[in-house]
Amino acid sequence: MAEYDYDVIFIGAGPGGYVGAIRTAQLGLKTACVEARETLGGTCLNVGCIPSKALLHGSEKFEEAANGTLARYGVKLGKVELDLAALQADKADAVKGLTQGIEYLFKKNKVDWLKGYGSFVSPRAGGDLGQAGASSPETPASAGAHAVEVAGKVYTAKNVVIATGSSVTPLPGVEVDNAKGVIVDSTGALALAKVPDHLVVIGGGVIGLEMGSVWRRLGAKVTVVEFLDQLLPGMDGDVRKEAAKIFKKQGMELKLGTKVTSAVVKGSKATLTLEPAKGGAAETLEADCVLVAIGRRPHTDGLGLDKIGLALNARGQIETDHDFRTAVDGVWAIGDCIPGPMLAHKAEDEGIAVAENIAGLTGIVNHDLIPGVVYTTPEFAGVGLTEEQAREKGEIKVGKFPMMANSRAKTNHEPDGFVKVIADAKTDKVLGVWCIANLAGTMIAQVTQAMEFGATSEDIAYTCHAHPTHSEAVKEAAMAVTGKPIHI
Repeated sequence: MAEYDYDVIFIGAGPGGYVGAIRTAQLGLKTACVEARETLGGTCLNVGCIPSKALLHGSEKFEEAANGTLARYGVKLGKVELDLAALQADKADAVKGLTQGIEYLFKKNKVDWLKGYGSFVSPRAGGDLGQAGASSPETPASAGAHAVEVAGKVYTAKNVVIATGSSVTPLPGVEVDNAKGVIVDSTGALALAKVPDHLVVIGGGVIGLEMGSVWRRLGAKVTVVEFLDQLLPGMDGDVRKEAAKIFKKQGMELKLGTKVTSAVVKGSKATLTLEPAKGGAAETLEADCVLVAIGRRPHTDGLGLDKIGLALNARGQIETDHDFRTAVDGVWAIGDCIPGPMLAHKAEDEGIAVAENIAGLTGIVNHDLIPGVVYTTPEFAGVGLTEEQAREKGEIKVGKFPMMANSRAKTNHEPDGFVKVIADAKTDKVLGVWCIANLAGTMIAQVTQAMEFGATSEDIAYTCHAHPTHSEAVKEAAMAVTGKPIHI
């Protein structure tokens, strides 16, 4: 039997990789994790989920103070000034604390951090691979699947898990240069040194709306340019319609059904050329900052997948089976680099599942129940099928309850939004739930768990909810499925 340096090597220390590595080590397997960043946590923790939430929270507090919201509660302030440097420092402090926490957990669980970029090596380039016979001309390419090169040194493992995440999707004709701060991606938008006078966001998805919300609250004029005729692709139709109303009310300008064909930077300004998505006359739009947020793509460059005979699908993803095995024996993959929603919590669950599968246990992820959240104010959240998807599958019942009729939301002056419950017309099984509410991201956890247990709308409707809470809207929406809500 071949001898390896490790039982498992994870390539990438993002939410999937670091969680999977910790879980694998907890299960008694000798584990290493490859990461080139100076800090652990991947895109999510360093330049994604966590810093953006810090800015979202801070910008919300600033807006409450600046626009007179706090005065409604008897909190009277004088002139309110923004200290952007302090806000950015708070963001950095949050990131630092959490990345150090992961490093501590690695040490606690005896996970080795292999610092550098990882790539598979040719079977004969890595030297001796034990009884696999790396130097033999007969060695199959897959033998290299057990050898990973990091910073010029080759490490071997019985199992290798690819958890390399994703990177920003580029837009032809619009060149990102974060250092200049004029045309930026999501990483650059987190680190702006000043509030833009006019921020143009290309892309009306999660990242674009979240970052647009941050800088609008801090004083920027924000224009969102979206190729499709509605915001938030993939979400329920009612949610998408309501989103446009809410963001317009907040002061964002929306240019839907519009594409950006080029961008020219002169000094500190950018001039964009826009065209109707369906064709028509072009127009120009000037901005002092442009955020390109049209999505993300699997990050697999430089892995040397060709050396082990592992091909990508048409979307650049690594295909796996239900247990996260790839087509190459001993190689697994999780997170953004495989099919499915590119979400940190999906990657985390897959990290735990792949660790348990490698250890001979049964790791399961229900990909039908991965909640999605937009952390604006209000928040947008959903799980399961949209109403449109559910109707394609069969007859359904729908219950809807407005947040303006919820006592806690009304008391807090948070009237925007609703909860929508979609159930099978015959079985009453809940097929999907969609929320717009200030606490939608937290509220969606309840229904995700309920759906995991196969709940009906009646199950949710007959579950006692504490009063007064935002979550009562979930109960009322479930009651509305059978036409029996109380407070509307």
